[in-house]
Amino acid sequence: MEAWRCVRRGYGRCVVGRGRYPMFPHHQKSLGRDWTTPWENLQRCCWNRHISSCMRWPGHYSRAPYPYFSSRHFSLHWRPPCLFESRTPFQYWNWRPDSLSHSSLIHLSSYIMNSEGDEPSSKRRKHQGTIQRHWEYICNHNKDKTKILGDKNVDPKCEDSDNKFDFSVMSYNILSQDLLEDNSHLYRHCRQPVLHWSFRFPNILKEIKHFDADVLCLQEVQEDHYGAEIRPSLESLGYHCEYKMRTGRKPDGCAICFKHSKFSLLSVNPVEFYRRDVPLLDRDNVGLVLLLQPKLPRAASPVICVANTHLLYNPRRGDIKLTQLAMLLAEISSVAHQKDGSFCPIVMCGDFNSVPGSPLYSFIKEGKLNYEGLAIGKVSGQEQSSRGQRILSIPIWPPNLGISQNCVYEVQQLPKVEKTDGDLTQTELDKTEVLVTAEKLSSNLHHHFSLSSVYSHYFPDTGIPEVTTCHSRSAITVDYIFYSAEKEDVAGQPGAEVALVGGLKLLARLSLLTEQDLWTVNGLPNENNSSDHLPLLAKFRLEL
Repeated sequence: MEAWRCVRRGYGRCVVGRGRYPMFPHHQKSLGRDWTTPWENLQRCCWNRHISSCMRWPGHYSRAPYPYFSSRHFSLHWRPPCLFESRTPFQYWNWRPDSLSHSSLIHLSSYIMNSEGDEPSSKRRKHQGTIQRHWEYICNHNKDKTKILGDKNVDPKCEDSDNKFDFSVMSYNILSQDLLEDNSHLYRHCRQPVLHWSFRFPNILKEIKHFDADVLCLQEVQEDHYGAEIRPSLESLGYHCEYKMRTGRKPDGCAICFKHSKFSLLSVNPVEFYRRDVPLLDRDNVGLVLLLQPKLPRAASPVICVANTHLLYNPRRGDIKLTQLAMLLAEISSVAHQKDGSFCPIVMCGDFNSVPGSPLYSFIKEGKLNYEGLAIGKVSGQEQSSRGQRILSIPIWPPNLGISQNCVYEVQQLPKVEKTDGDLTQTELDKTEVLVTAEKLSSNLHHHFSLSSVYSHYFPDTGIPEVTTCHSRSAITVDYIFYSAEKEDVAGQPGAEVALVGGLKLLARLSLLTEQDLWTVNGLPNENNSSDHLPLLAKFRLEL
């Protein structure tokens, strides 16, 4: 086993077992469950150093952890049969290094390894197929007759009106190629070819074409791919695209794209969560908020606020996650505020890196959170243990951020002799800032919106969790589509809530899957689904 660790880590042991020396002068590359290094490196650095003397070859142990030399990566398709016969003596004279071309790759597979972080054998499925998802139509005649129709062939007889506007929204984390390669340990269960961008992008575009959503909220959109392929492809499908790249070194960001035929663009409002003057906000995540107007024949049509974000992943930085969310909600409040003091309908999409039922999730849905005594690592629900974690400070973010505990922009109150409410500029009035008063520090957060989740997060018949992302380390829900609506509990099922009145009406949603469903097609990404996230899709109705 030690010898195999040497090969995996790129060093060898001398024959007498003392000291280590580099086996590969250049770092071997890892993609998926495969490790590769140029053959000339191994020939130059390992072959002449008697690598056979310090390794346990398969002739010694029936299940020895040996390097597996795959013919897929040899240009001559050469494969030494002795390496695959578990009880056959190792035939040195049958393995000649000069029989390989210098452009070949030696392939060190981690698929059969039991190394740390490798996927359990129960999750390595050879079966490849397509996952089946169907539309769940939601009819809301009244509280007593609310139904979820699972048959995709059923034509739902929902409430209808001559004054309505129907539209669909997709939220999709498409997995940045740079992030995939930087976190290759998450994709050890995947075959190497399905991880290349040249294979993945056509699949992603095929999904987008198939579902044909009116609004797309995309996360992990890599900047170079956006400019060269994603934006031109979507524009050819009739979309207008807006993009906000992260502020740090990671070249990906969020995009909102909408169909010209359905909406007009009123405003674009990017949100940067990095603030140089606030030490807490040292991360480069971003959000994007658009104000759209449906294209209707009537003179005055309502507007819709669409927001998209990708919050920080780090499970132990709940303080940053909550502050990023507060900044996004403050911008939404500014954009969606109307002259009569109400808010226009809101759709908020994204990868929130928080699980259903977590304090952050509950804050979004319930509009309030008392975080006194809450451990910093418990905010997102990604980690179960809070041992050794500090408690959230009160307040979480400093006053100079300019956002109140009600998640709206603040404006400092000035003496009346210098400035009165009538002297406020129109921009200040439109942004719905609140005046700061000398008040006792509170551990209560609030926001003004009534938000529901499109998905229930649990299958009502079994209670099994729905999954939006699945890779070698986990399979959970972190992606959401929230929308402004009143909500009512139905049948007491966990998370079983549907919109009944007010705001937007949820007509249908594309079904999600269980972890077991996804592992029957070898998890994500796979041959047909080219991200480690599933696209979320919902159909809404706006009553006019």
